[in-house]
Amino acid sequence: MALFSSRTGKRPRLAPALDDVALGRILRQVGKRGGGVKSTEVTLVAAFLEETGDNWDRRSHRVSVLAGETAESGSDLASAWLTRSPKNPDALVFHSWVGLMRGLRDRHLEDAGQLVTQCHRAAELSPADPLPWVALLGMARIERYPQSEVNAIWREATGRDRWHREAYLQMLAHLSPEEGGSSAAVLDFIDVVRTRIPANAPCAAIELTAAVRQYQGLVAQGGVRAMTAGQLWDGGQIAASLEQAASLWAKPGFFQHAAAQADLNVLAYALCAAGRAVDANHVFEALQGTVTPWPWNDDGPAVQRFEQHRAKAERGRQGGVGGA
Repeated sequence: MALFSSRTGKRPRLAPALDDVALGRILRQVGKRGGGVKSTEVTLVAAFLEETGDNWDRRSHRVSVLAGETAESGSDLASAWLTRSPKNPDALVFHSWVGLMRGLRDRHLEDAGQLVTQCHRAAELSPADPLPWVALLGMARIERYPQSEVNAIWREATGRDRWHREAYLQMLAHLSPEEGGSSAAVLDFIDVVRTRIPANAPCAAIELTAAVRQYQGLVAQGGVRAMTAGQLWDGGQIAASLEQAASLWAKPGFFQHAAAQADLNVLAYALCAAGRAVDANHVFEALQGTVTPWPWNDDGPAVQRFEQHRAKAERGRQGGVGGA
């Protein structure tokens, strides 16, 4: 696996674990290997996820990061674990998530029926866990389930963890025009959830995430739409949401969820896209160089684009001109 430590100073770097030190340690231990999967690696990951317990937010972060790295590397870790422990709900969920990550990458699920069955089996074995249902939401994106079925899965997931960050992201992606939905469907979803979500909930960034995706979509169209994309941030609800996020999110202790640094990356990007690089400076300071691939990789290498915008924000703070 191509793995990175979670903290290596202030130099911009990709850190899949974000600030989860324990997860970063597991990634390094699992990654330093050659050949096939060792039984000690299976034991290590199994014990790690078991120790995470019923902290559903932290569990989701750890499973998704480990699954993403496993899927990218082509490792057989998930299969080896499931073969060893076919009735273990963690093994079932992890194997399903690895399959989902590969499916999202390839736009096709290998053996969708098996993956769906595994999710339902995991849900039976661990009824309180929202993650099997969130995995099913992701599979619904690829398989394009009818909206009524997606809504039913959504209710199962959020009924177990009302503000589950990954559930909201999966639903947002499912509704997006890029995946067969529509801009209107996204707006309807955001309008419904906006006023219900606590300001510091794990899913609090869903509205700003939708706005960044809309902005990037306009830029990708080129021409007049790209030239005027910045106007998206100028007024109305999006401007108000950006202002609230800018004033709150980077405050020490405001966000407590596992992927808080990923959401701060979204905020820093949005402020820069809105021509408010100076205002993004305190967000960059809070990030301490931790970079997520999206949204920075939309128009170039993520670390490079992050560094360029961070430098612009710093120059603006020192008296230069800030901007996108």
